[in-house]
Amino acid sequence: IARSVVLSIATKPEQFEPILRWSKTFAGERLVPFLSLHPDDPVALDRIDEVHREGFLGIKLHPYYQKFVLDEDRMLPLYARMEELGLILLSHTGFDVAFPRERRADPVRIRHVLDLFPRLKLVTSHLGGWEDWDEVRKYVLGRPVYVEISYSLDFMDAQQARTLLLEHPADFLLFGTDSPWADQGRALEQLRSLKLDDERMEKMLSLNAEKLLAG
Repeated sequence: IARSVVLSIATKPEQFEPILRWSKTFAGERLVPFLSLHPDDPVALDRIDEVHREGFLGIKLHPYYQKFVLDEDRMLPLYARMEELGLILLSHTGFDVAFPRERRADPVRIRHVLDLFPRLKLVTSHLGGWEDWDEVRKYVLGRPVYVEISYSLDFMDAQQARTLLLEHPADFLLFGTDSPWADQGRALEQLRSLKLDDERMEKMLSLNAEKLLAG
């Protein structure tokens, strides 16, 4: 693995500045930090501007840890600003193993955000919606939205995983591991065991991420 995206989650508004300072200490070619802001921050739009001004490429949000619903009204101005500035938004999607199964980031909400912001560089984590993959097939797969595979292959059989990955456009697939919650090497072995075609694998493992992170 030649390059990794490092994702933070601001669980309260005042964590934006510490995350920014920490991210500056290691940002480089090999480690690419995405910052995080909290939706309750009264200057959240200014934070997004600062992310862009400081040269960071993206923002990580998590509807469960940050207590919001993906397509609620207060989030829409934030997505509009990210779309305008060309920032990448990587959001947790689907359910979360540590929380009750509330539909905070399900595929229907993803689809709503996509319809409202078609130019938003949205990356949906955990294969488009953790443990909600029937809905992922219905509302997410086939659309021009990035789907990354972290922390997913352990929770489905190989045939289901292969089917999902073949039904989404190869140009919008990304390899991810959610390290340290999952071992990077094992995740790579699991993906290779699905025996996808070489072109799809190359795009998922390198070409798509290189293009996305190049802006």
